[in-house]
Amino acid sequence: MSSSCIIFLICIVVGVYSDEHTHIYDDNEEVVLWMNTVGPYHNRQETYAYFSLPFCVGTKESIGHYHETLSEALQGVELEFSGLEIEFKADISSTPYCEIQLTEEKQKAFTYAVKNHYWYQMYLDDLPHCSIVGEMEEDDGSPSYYIWTHKKFDIGYNGKQIVDVNLTSENKVKLKLDAKIPFTYEVNWKKSSIKFEDRFDKYLDPNFFQHRIHWFSIFNSFMMVIFLVGLVSMILMRTLRKDYARYSKDEELDDMERDLGDEYGWKQVHGDVFRPASHSMLFSALVGAGYQVTVVVLSVIIFAILGELYTERGSLLSTAIFVYAATSPVNGYFGGSLYARMGGKIWIRQMLLSAFMLPALVCGTAFFINFIAIYYHASRAIPFGTMVAVTCICIFVILPLTLVGTVLGRNLAGQPDFPCRINAVPRPIPEKKWFMEPAVIVVLGGVLPFGSIFIEMYFIFTSFWAYKIYYVYGFMLLVFIILMIVTVCVTIVCTYFLLNAEDYRWNSHCE
Repeated sequence: MSSSCIIFLICIVVGVYSDEHTHIYDDNEEVVLWMNTVGPYHNRQETYAYFSLPFCVGTKESIGHYHETLSEALQGVELEFSGLEIEFKADISSTPYCEIQLTEEKQKAFTYAVKNHYWYQMYLDDLPHCSIVGEMEEDDGSPSYYIWTHKKFDIGYNGKQIVDVNLTSENKVKLKLDAKIPFTYEVNWKKSSIKFEDRFDKYLDPNFFQHRIHWFSIFNSFMMVIFLVGLVSMILMRTLRKDYARYSKDEELDDMERDLGDEYGWKQVHGDVFRPASHSMLFSALVGAGYQVTVVVLSVIIFAILGELYTERGSLLSTAIFVYAATSPVNGYFGGSLYARMGGKIWIRQMLLSAFMLPALVCGTAFFINFIAIYYHASRAIPFGTMVAVTCICIFVILPLTLVGTVLGRNLAGQPDFPCRINAVPRPIPEKKWFMEPAVIVVLGGVLPFGSIFIEMYFIFTSFWAYKIYYVYGFMLLVFIILMIVTVCVTIVCTYFLLNAEDYRWNSHCE
């Protein structure tokens, strides 16, 4: 493994278990102000580097430390040093730090930003704070454009830690061609009673998550679970139990001696139901990936509940990447064992498909969007080095761990354990009614799982596209558990409907 790949892998672990800073400062110690992105307020996903606008940099040229995790690069976080000199507990009165002369190009850039309601984001000790670039006013019936040139920082501290940051933009200056615009800043330090572990609470919007709506969603999903569990129980207890007991008791009899004259539906296909899937390699890869994704989502939600990952920049994505790589043996074990039980021989190709199928889909989509971001010079463009890091993770971490899981799965659970023999000649499949076709069953079967999570998905996507922070991971855990139960029940019911229509290709349809 190359040294660059090792460094990237270490960055993942560092991003999960530690932070960019210790968050502890001595008096007059350097405090770094990072400029992140700028973009239109009404489109959060359209972001550009802060200095893509003709802002000027402060007088300070170097800093003592800087650290960026892999997840920050994947999220398009481009932190650039502001050049402003800030020291812990050291007040700074209004001080000019740079000056620009408005050329025609710079005036057009600032005017466009003000007209489109551009805002920018900064980080100080990992606390985000935002402000708008400027504002538009009507002067004698024609629009005039102004920018804010003074940044006032009110920073609260508790002991040796920063617990609050407030930014106020002042001193509005009109954008005139060839005008010289000075930029100034000031810093005021104030003692605060806010605890360090509670410093992120001000960014949370409790009104955004109406608990009454959440509880209604949980109650609605819970009633759906009761209905589906009752339906599945009725099918299993009243329809299947007696027949399965009869087959078990008459196992020693020959087929010709059994009284099968009253058999219908699913009982006609018991000799074909365990026939290997027509695309067993893809089917086993999907099953293995499903097990892994389930474990990853459950683990990340639990880590988010215990560690409040929303308070650390990029920590949620770092955790997801780390957990996904660490759980690769789960994918290999279940996918490899299922492929072996179905008689698959090309197990290396199946392992490669299991290991790279989901990362290829996700990374392929991300890289396609990345090319669009590069074309528009957006800050969300992923650097080439980060692409190399993701490739290194797939090749040197995910692939070996998937290989270990596949070998264990084939040796420990790869022997066929079907409860009945498979007929040598496949049974003809009779014609079915339109609502028993697999495509219809797949669509109808997906309605119920979606109905159990759509309210929570609304909040998740709203926090992603709007200026909100999702933090109620307890509700997410409950909804995810309900989703798993609903999915299991719907799968049982849909499979029973297919088998009852004497269509034994349930595993092929699942593909």
